[in-house]
Amino acid sequence: MSDEPVLVEHDGAVATITMNRPRRRNALSLDQMHRLIAAFEEVGGSDATGVVLAGNGPVFSAGHDFADVAEADLAGARELLGTCVRLMETVQSVPQVVLARVHGLATAAGCQLVADCDLAVAGHSAGDRSLNSWLVV
Repeated sequence: MSDEPVLVEHDGAVATITMNRPRRRNALSLDQMHRLIAAFEEVGGSDATGVVLAGNGPVFSAGHDFADVAEADLAGARELLGTCVRLMETVQSVPQVVLARVHGLATAAGCQLVADCDLAVAGHSAGDRSLNSWLVV
């Protein structure tokens, strides 16, 4: 798999956007959020009819990247949170149906990202890694 932090793949009418920062648990750094916004804008302007949002690694998304949060002053924290709002609004605004494919934990802003999708499909591994079947929530 590529080292790019966000991957966009097209398979017929479906585009898959994959968060690809498994070592950081797909944490939403400022750069990662900007890349996700760009990916959703790209796919939103395409002829895809559906979008799958996925995460690579053991965690779907751990939420905000606390390295960014810890280093931020007041203006930086406002930028982080404003970018997060823009990401969530972008997910909601694309014309395609957006499905979150949740295979592991989704906490804090990662859970918010799932909630902003039109539909979520979660494996039992989202809460218990010993089970491999899927359910729709």
